[in-house]
Amino acid sequence: MVTGMGFCLPGGSRPVFSAADVWDVASRGASCLARGDVYYGAVDLSPAMFEARLPDIPAAFSRHYTNAHRFGLVSLVEACADAGLDFRAGDLTGAAVLAGRGGVDANVGPYLAVLEADPLTTSPQEAMELFVRGQQGLTPSDVSLVQGALLRSTGPSFTVSCGCASSAVQVGNARRMIADGVIDLAVVSGVDLFGVDVILNVQRLLRSVQGAYEAVRVAGMPELLPSFDRLMRPYDRRADCVNHGEGAATLVLESRKHAEERGARAYGQVLAHAMTRDGLANPLASDDSGAALVEAVHQCLGERWDIAQVPYIHGGSDGDVVVTAFESNAVRRLYGADSGLVMTSQEACFGHNGAPSGCLGVALSLLMMGRSQVCPTANCEEPAEGLPFDPVAGTSSRPLDFDYALTCNYQIGGVKSVILVGSPDAV
Repeated sequence: MVTGMGFCLPGGSRPVFSAADVWDVASRGASCLARGDVYYGAVDLSPAMFEARLPDIPAAFSRHYTNAHRFGLVSLVEACADAGLDFRAGDLTGAAVLAGRGGVDANVGPYLAVLEADPLTTSPQEAMELFVRGQQGLTPSDVSLVQGALLRSTGPSFTVSCGCASSAVQVGNARRMIADGVIDLAVVSGVDLFGVDVILNVQRLLRSVQGAYEAVRVAGMPELLPSFDRLMRPYDRRADCVNHGEGAATLVLESRKHAEERGARAYGQVLAHAMTRDGLANPLASDDSGAALVEAVHQCLGERWDIAQVPYIHGGSDGDVVVTAFESNAVRRLYGADSGLVMTSQEACFGHNGAPSGCLGVALSLLMMGRSQVCPTANCEEPAEGLPFDPVAGTSSRPLDFDYALTCNYQIGGVKSVILVGSPDAV
């Protein structure tokens, strides 16, 4: 059962923290992408906002936190509060602490600081500070390290790095551990940052290499390299780019027994998870036939559920036309050409933020299910021709009663991750 949601995502006047905040943005198809030299989803988390939620972390640790630590801790605290769990009272002592991390941008600074320090001129105090900073921040397990310490957890704790499918894989791991009786409570976070300085430099490089790219492009790779100076438009006929972002999303998952015993409110269930890969030799390509996604869906549904029970899919489209192609072909194989399937993406609300996408997809799917409303695809105004599904273009939600949904995430290299979620009473 999913009993808590917390976020630290791009917003308007302040970051998005709660399920109500996420719904306010997603239900209107609003975009929180800011335009500077590029479009980017930035989390403007002030020191005061962090301090208000976590006033008692010793400064010896907190002054060395990267934004990955801060975003992950804030989303964790928000999710615990939403679930009615008091980590200070020990409510999560035995919980599993699982994190998904795709990028390493936040780890570069601590790594270089240690690497470039001169032992001959570094004082003992400075060396100790560098040690703490490095131990906390130079590995991909950075977020789970500080989250586990905050909760005083004695349960399983590990990080998965699988690109934009990272937290989706961890949701699946949490579900399996709960089903197997290993744990009865887990917190799952996805956290990533894509540095604006890196994106800006990539943008400059792309302008000079398009010709060379065309000479080496092979089947499965997009016709155009990505650009970041235009708005991403998933499922739109003008879709030609991806806008990145940063932030964190955390879910609290519990066994039904544990949730019922403490009288928890449930958003819904995580029923199954499956993951496949296209099997291509090219590590940057995807098979646009959709075959691997179809297989992942079949594995996820198993013999217990039927695709006809799933009228809505939360898509993983980030504006890349290759993603739209393999999703469309998969839908045709699964549903036929005129199924009436509704499939939307809210990537353009907060930017393509990598690892948080899995947790965010589960959260959005359950929020839509609970409200019998499907959020529109943000920035989709003119749907691409030939889509075998309704992307709900525009800025208004669509009424839809449903008890099952699939939510999809992908990693470069052809990885396809699919999660089946259901209403609290779905069987």
